[in-house]
Amino acid sequence: MKKLIIIGTGETADIAYEYFTKDSDYEVKAFSVEASFITEQFYLGQPVVDLEELDKKYSIEEYEVFVALSSGKLNRNRTRLFEIVKNKGYKCANYVSSRAFIWDNVKIGENVFIFENNVVQHKAEIGNNVILWSGNHIGHQTKIKDNCFISSHCVISGFCEIGENSFLGVNCTFADNIKIGKDCFIGAGALINKDLEENSLVAVSGTEVSKVGAKRLMKVRD
Repeated sequence: MKKLIIIGTGETADIAYEYFTKDSDYEVKAFSVEASFITEQFYLGQPVVDLEELDKKYSIEEYEVFVALSSGKLNRNRTRLFEIVKNKGYKCANYVSSRAFIWDNVKIGENVFIFENNVVQHKAEIGNNVILWSGNHIGHQTKIKDNCFISSHCVISGFCEIGENSFLGVNCTFADNIKIGKDCFIGAGALINKDLEENSLVAVSGTEVSKVGAKRLMKVRD
């Protein structure tokens, strides 16, 4: 078993611990956060160590790390800690679910987390520090640049490019050959059929609630 330290003690760290423990060849040995954020000495039964001193306590030759933060501030929070551990010399681990389908010529960077039921097709490229939540389709020869967060059930067709730091909401859809710049936020359910400049925000309003109640529509009488 390879030895792993998870950076973070929040919800994403809890999920990472579960998946790495039950579906990988890594054994989690510790958690680490910056000293000012330490509130307890142990988390999920493992020690919590301050990030500033991590390399003095855990050898960069013996341990790998995974930065387990979500998409806060367009992924800036996760990216900052990723850069800190890389500057310390650590190799960052990847998690790829045994229930994901990844074609054999896909390129994957470091600190990548790929949940179950993802499909990543022929010659796709996944950059560093990327999270693919469950059930996405990444089409052939599509490129996901560094520090992106792809929510569940997104369909990204072939020959697309997703710019650095971008966030894709649940159930968004990209047509073929679409390129979006860095720092884009694509809301849930959006259809993207043209290129977007960097720092673009696409938000889809929610479905309106009908004035007719469900029981009236279905002729339910209590």
